[in-house]
Formats: sequence, structure tokens, C-alpha cells
Amino acid sequence: MPRHRLPRCRRRGGAVRAGPRRAARDEVAVNRHADRDADGFQRDAKKHLGQNFLHERGVIERIVQAIDPQPGDAIVEIGPGQGALTFPLLDRHGALTAIEFDRDLHAPLQAAAREHGDLKLIEGDVLGVDFTALAAELGVEKIRLAGNLPYNLSSPILFHALDHANAIRDMHFMLQKEVVERMAAPPGNKVYGRLSVMLQAYCTVTPLFTVPPGAFRPAPKVDSAVVRLLPRAADSIGIDDRARFAAIVRAAFGQRRKTLRNALAGTMEAETIAAAGLDPGARAEQLSVAEFVRLAGFRAA
Repeated sequence: MPRHRLPRCRRRGGAVRAGPRRAARDEVAVNRHADRDADGFQRDAKKHLGQNFLHERGVIERIVQAIDPQPGDAIVEIGPGQGALTFPLLDRHGALTAIEFDRDLHAPLQAAAREHGDLKLIEGDVLGVDFTALAAELGVEKIRLAGNLPYNLSSPILFHALDHANAIRDMHFMLQKEVVERMAAPPGNKVYGRLSVMLQAYCTVTPLFTVPPGAFRPAPKVDSAVVRLLPRAADSIGIDDRARFAAIVRAAFGQRRKTLRNALAGTMEAETIAAAGLDPGARAEQLSVAEFVRLAGFRAA
């Protein structure tokens, strides 16, 4: 009896005869599969998200050693990417919370993490995460932050962390080397500025080591660096009005070539600057962090 062949069906080992729509769908599926590695991660980084995936094992080991996870720590990683730092931290510590914006990374991260430990994945924008509430949710007084921060969002993330400094024990971040240099710069340095003062007022900033472009995929055009930030005890900061302090620092560095007298015009009178023990003719980069704290806290009689 002759065999009847249904249209558009595949015989085992045979060819497929399909219409243009089916062929297009098959091509998309093949391309999507080809764009992912064996673990399901996309091979190409997303430039619009500032993604540069760390892959150098030696660098990763140095970061884990710097963090030095201890029993009872609640470690929160910002931007785990494809898990280069996530999985070694899980191997060392057993549990980790991670915050990832790129939804295409969520499923492969969760799947790959099962072999390493307990990963709690928060899906969304780190700038919308309340670190104080997260610490309470994790059952600790303070969390530890870590991560390879995207270059285009590093400053907003740092300032967001400052808003929750009382709930953070320490931070270990990979950033653009130029940014780390600004973070740790002393007064009088050409890169000493608003970021330097704001971070050093609330944290001890310690650059740890430089990371070359070849440690990433794709390789950025600049060097990176790992930095440690230790939030200061609240009673040692000396800033009563955080908003006023931030406004004065922002205005002082708004136009670097201007003297304090001119830069702070409309915010603080020259006589008040002098009464605080500072020279109204000085420029912002000449003032130490402690002097900015004193200036912001001074009220004319």
C-alpha cells in the first residue's frame, strides 16, 4: 500500500518543505541559539547598558580575596552580568543576593547558580532598590555591596549607596580607573572634586588595584580599578544637614575656576565664609573635606 505523506511534515532524516513564514521563524530561532553560549548567556554585551563582562580568573580571585566573605555576611552584588564574580562568591560563601537589570540574564543566571549556591536574584534597576529595607529583609543590620559597576551609571549608584550608608558595612566596586582616582583624590589634586568630597565625607576610600582592559569582554578603551569604601560611623561624620552639605559642595565645584566668594554667591555670604575660618578667595579644590563639613555646618550669628 502506498504511503501518504502529509504536507510540510519532516520525514526522519529527510528535508523540510516549509513556507516563507516557517522558514523565517526557523532562521530567527537558529540565530537566537547561535547568539548564546552553552550556559544560555548572550555572547554579545549590550552597549546601551554599558556591559563589559569580566572574565580574567586572576582578577576575579583578587576581588573575592578583597571581599573576604565571612559566615553571617549578607553580600549583595550589583550587576552580576554572566556570573564571573557571582559564582566564585557563591562557591566561597554559599549564598548571595544579586541585582540585575538585564532581563535576558535572569534565567541563565538562576540556572547556572544552582551548581554553586543559593542565589536570590532581584530583577530591576539598582537605583530603585532600598538598601536599608533590603538589609532588614535579609535579617542583618548591615549588608556588604560588591560589583562591577557600569561606567555610565557609576556615580548615580555611588550616591544612591551613600543615601543608605547606615545600612552598609562596606563596598567593593570595580569602576573606571579615572573614577576611582577622583573618588580618592586629596585636596589640591587636579581631579579632586565633588565626587571626592561627597564620598570621603561619608566613607574611607581605598583604591586596591588596577585592572587592564583585556580582563573584560568586550575590552573597554580604558583601565579599570577596584576600590573599597568603608562607611564612617554616623557620630564621626559631623554633618547635621546632608542636603545643605551636598548643595554647598555642588555649588563650590560648579565652576572650578571661581573663588568660594563667587561660586557660593546666593548660597553663602563672603563674611560667613570668613567667619567659618576659611578664605573667601580660595577655590574649592583647596579645601579639605573637613573644611567643607565645617563650612556647611557654620551658621552666621
